[in-house]
Amino acid sequence: MAQPLVKKDDDLDDELEFSPFMGIEKGAVLQEARVFNDPQLDPRRCSQVITKLLYLLNQGESFTKVEATEVFFSVTKLFQSKDTGLRRMVYLIIKELSPGSDEVIIVTSSLMKDMNSKIDMYRANAIRVLCRIIDGTLLTQIERYLKQAIVDKNPVVSSAALVSGLHMLKSNPEIVKRWSNEVQEAVQSRAALVQFHALALLHQIRQNDRLAVSKLVGSLTKGAVRSPLAQCLLIRYTSQIIRDMGNHSQSGERPFYDFLESCLRHKAEMVILEAARAITELDGVSSRELTPAITVLQLFLSSPKPVLRFAAVRTLNKVAMTHPMAVTNCNIDMESLISDQNRSIATLAITTLLKTGNESSVERLMKQITNFMSDIADEFKIVVVEAIRSLCVKFPLKYRSLMNFLSNILREEGGFEYKRAIVDSIVTIIRDIPDAKENGLLHLCEFIEDCEFTYLSTQQVYPYIYNRVHLENATVRAAAVCTLAKFGFMVEALKPRITVLLKRCIYDSDDEVRDRATLFLSILGNDDGLVETDNDSRESPLKKLLMLIMCLRKSNRSHCREESQGQKPTGLGAPPPAPVSGFDAYERLLSSIPEFATFGKLFKSSSPVELTEAETEYSVNVVKHIFGSHVVFQYNCTNTVPEQLLERVNVIVDASEAEEFSELSSKPLNSLPYDSPGQAFVAFEKPEGVPAVGKFSNTLTFVVKEVDPNTGEAEEDGVEDEYQLEDLEIVPADYMVNVGVSNFRNAWESMDPENELVDEYGLGPRESLGEAVKAVTDVLGMQSCEGTETVASNARSHTSLLSGLYIGNVKVLVKAQGGGYNGGGGGYSRGRDGGGYGGGGRRYDEDTEMVAAVVDTLVVVAVDTVEGSDLYDELVKAIKGKTVGRDHLIFGVALHLACTFCNVIMIVEIMVEELVDVFKHKVMLKSYRRRGQTCS
Repeated sequence: MAQPLVKKDDDLDDELEFSPFMGIEKGAVLQEARVFNDPQLDPRRCSQVITKLLYLLNQGESFTKVEATEVFFSVTKLFQSKDTGLRRMVYLIIKELSPGSDEVIIVTSSLMKDMNSKIDMYRANAIRVLCRIIDGTLLTQIERYLKQAIVDKNPVVSSAALVSGLHMLKSNPEIVKRWSNEVQEAVQSRAALVQFHALALLHQIRQNDRLAVSKLVGSLTKGAVRSPLAQCLLIRYTSQIIRDMGNHSQSGERPFYDFLESCLRHKAEMVILEAARAITELDGVSSRELTPAITVLQLFLSSPKPVLRFAAVRTLNKVAMTHPMAVTNCNIDMESLISDQNRSIATLAITTLLKTGNESSVERLMKQITNFMSDIADEFKIVVVEAIRSLCVKFPLKYRSLMNFLSNILREEGGFEYKRAIVDSIVTIIRDIPDAKENGLLHLCEFIEDCEFTYLSTQQVYPYIYNRVHLENATVRAAAVCTLAKFGFMVEALKPRITVLLKRCIYDSDDEVRDRATLFLSILGNDDGLVETDNDSRESPLKKLLMLIMCLRKSNRSHCREESQGQKPTGLGAPPPAPVSGFDAYERLLSSIPEFATFGKLFKSSSPVELTEAETEYSVNVVKHIFGSHVVFQYNCTNTVPEQLLERVNVIVDASEAEEFSELSSKPLNSLPYDSPGQAFVAFEKPEGVPAVGKFSNTLTFVVKEVDPNTGEAEEDGVEDEYQLEDLEIVPADYMVNVGVSNFRNAWESMDPENELVDEYGLGPRESLGEAVKAVTDVLGMQSCEGTETVASNARSHTSLLSGLYIGNVKVLVKAQGGGYNGGGGGYSRGRDGGGYGGGGRRYDEDTEMVAAVVDTLVVVAVDTVEGSDLYDELVKAIKGKTVGRDHLIFGVALHLACTFCNVIMIVEIMVEELVDVFKHKVMLKSYRRRGQTCS
């Protein structure tokens, strides 16, 4: 029974796109490849399977050695088919599989047979495949056939041989250079592509000989080139010679300039455009030299072909940056392009007009641009905004109309980058044009009320900043506090009113806002504002300590100034030496190496990992440098043998167990004398944003030269040697930076609960709960917060609070709860969030948080606090004047500060007596562990 006809849904067909390769799997395709072994070959079926294999290869699918070999041997059986279409597919798959040297021999005879075939298509494709898969030894054997192919009468065969020569020039330059006579003959060919490829190959052969290149160009500029493509190539070579030679003519004319000018009258449009662009890009080009090129480009502006209009206006746009007056004659033609259907052409026309227009045409251009802006994408709008900014600086008297235009488009819909470009433009105009300051500030005030981008809100300066303290999020509130403080610094008359506003900010719910308000009040000289509140009558010792901090900073500015000038504080109050961080040094080192300078910003550098045992002949450790899509291994090598000099020191890295990594480059060490450390580098590429892991095998290779102990000179001859190093692993923790947070609970609760992930994991047998905590922390590579890295000896369960920064600057918080450890064994669980971790957290009252802030601040301040100072007296009073209850927290802080900053011997007697009482009341002092210091 016939099926009824069903009308297709046109709208649905438009929305859905179907691919003939949808759902293709490697395993299924490899099964289908067995058709290559059938006695009766089906050319159509075989071609379809080869197409699928090519699709998988081009999509990045990797084939194992066994799989690739099986497919290759099966494909070689298809040479027995006489089907032309199938034969072409066979050529393609062999070229993509790139067989090894052992397998090439099997197919070489078939390809050489095709290369001498009477069918030109077979000959051309066989040449392409052979040159792709053979090495230098086999190339020598077929060199004679390739020379004959270069001068073959069939242009397809000749072009295939020339293109193959271009590819082989990189790996076998000496052999290809012997083909100069044949290539020179091919340059005279009447076939366009043959002449084009022959000229490209001949130039590559002679590129290191300037005189030979100059002679080649000189001979060809006399009219021997017929191919438009070859003519374009010749124009580029001519431009390069002009740049290298400069103006050496006695008449003042540039060498070969007449040739470039004559190309402007060529019948091929591509040649005309290439010549015009070459003339406009000449160094120090004059207006007289530009005139013929500008005239030709002006004609292209009215061409019916969009590609010509685009090429012409883009070239004129570049010329307008350096020679705006030379382009003014084209303004009328470019104004008509503002309404062009191609938005790229219209955008280039607008920006060119803004660069070349005069002061009287600004108003007219603004009217045209207003209608134009609503029809283009944000990326084009940004280009227009940047051009308007330059125009305003060029014509400062027109700032009103330009500022109004920017203000109007600022209120319209748009993305973040677009709005940021507008805001930056207004700020630039305010900075460069004093008269525009008032209008610019008003425009920014209007914008900030409805701004949806927090980052842009923090960039604004406006009269009602204090409103932001009440109406906006924490980031904007912090920016508002900074701006208010700046007003207080710059305008003395405003200081009292600014102080009143800042006092209200010290009770903000956000730590950053409170800290900034406190800091600026201190700098403004209003420290008393920190404690002059309505609760003065019941002031706690905690707030007294907070006041003492500000007084202490203020009274020791000279001390801090000495430290900044290089004089380190001494005495009992001097801070302990901070560990030296090598991250900045690593970043400077890697950015100075050209091979790695383009990798972007360094995210993390690991601690050195030893790859050799102690007291061995050669000491090697490695530092793993993590970038967004690259990993660089820095091998720090030391030669411990006095009688040896190592040269050409390199590390061969086997990444067979790290499939997601591909080696990009290596930077060996030229020389490694005795006891002089050196570095070798190996760079790998990994997928962007993917935490790829794997194991790398390392082998140190070098040339050993004996050193005369008497003269210290090394022998000329050396012996190649290698030294096996330990394996190196990239683990998930390498993509995490252990960054702490000041308040874990607030940071946790500020995360989006939707990003929370809760799961359970078993850690296997462990000696203790503390060992399990350390294992989890090490595996995640995160920072323990609020002293949770310490586990009580009799604890049956424990909660660890961890924080870190994941690659891509993703904030990560973890709350890990573990238990069940009673002499070993048990489990450990953790709660996790992808962009940050949500959930609860340990809660402290407000005074406890303030105590932690006090400790953090005082530990940072490097001052000498000696007996008799105000702080010392206050600490003693705090210790002696404690009360049972919450104020034991105050005692704990005072005790911590006394241990850190004061003469410990002088207060030991006081402390011992009070400590007994502290432990009786079970005061929790672990909340105050900061930066590895504890109250003990």
